[in-house]
Amino acid sequence: MKAHCLFEQSGTFKNEFKKLGIEALDYDIQNEYGQTDYVVDLFAEIVGGYEGKPSIFDNILEEDVILAFFPCTRFEAQIQLWMSGNCHSMKNWSDEKKIEYAREKHKELAEYYQIFSKLFLICLKRKLRLVVENPCTPPHYLITYFPIKAALIDKDRTLNGDYVKKPTQYWFVNFQPTNNVVFEPIIEVPTYTICGGNGSNRIANLDKTKSEQTNRSTIHPQYANRFIRQFIL
Repeated sequence: MKAHCLFEQSGTFKNEFKKLGIEALDYDIQNEYGQTDYVVDLFAEIVGGYEGKPSIFDNILEEDVILAFFPCTRFEAQIQLWMSGNCHSMKNWSDEKKIEYAREKHKELAEYYQIFSKLFLICLKRKLRLVVENPCTPPHYLITYFPIKAALIDKDRTLNGDYVKKPTQYWFVNFQPTNNVVFEPIIEVPTYTICGGNGSNRIANLDKTKSEQTNRSTIHPQYANRFIRQFIL
């Protein structure tokens, strides 16, 4: 078995798989952490794979596992505030500007939804094992409008050793979470709180050495290791 981690340039899950003796690879369009094994446009790879063109999926076997940390920026509640014209920063916008902006965001959301769906369809047709991660804070577009429901919802990731509570949903395709018991105690880590403020989400108690965006997406290795052993192996 190999693990193929999509949209994860940090190497967190990849390296935890390796610690467990499993070959793992990271795929992303960026390589800021120096951990990306294949620097590729994953959106293009998914579209190509769906259309039957050569893609990264040609080298993935049924016994492998794919972990996709699919970009959530067009599915979360914030995008719905922008599209409805209810963001605080839009209060002085003209109706024309609001409509044009909402129209553009809706186009982007539709594009993301198409690619998200095509990833599932590729794996269903090829019988590839897939885990997809996305936030689970309502209102979330995929909770309402995606026909396949998440098999696992983690309501508080800090309980399993992560930095943030951040309710998260996980889809499992072509297999089910294993629900193994992990007995060792959780090592205490600094926690961050994602909270609302001035019409946007902010992080309190964040790591000052990292950007807010990085703090939002960073997953603690402890959480990754426990998740792999609890639900995948």
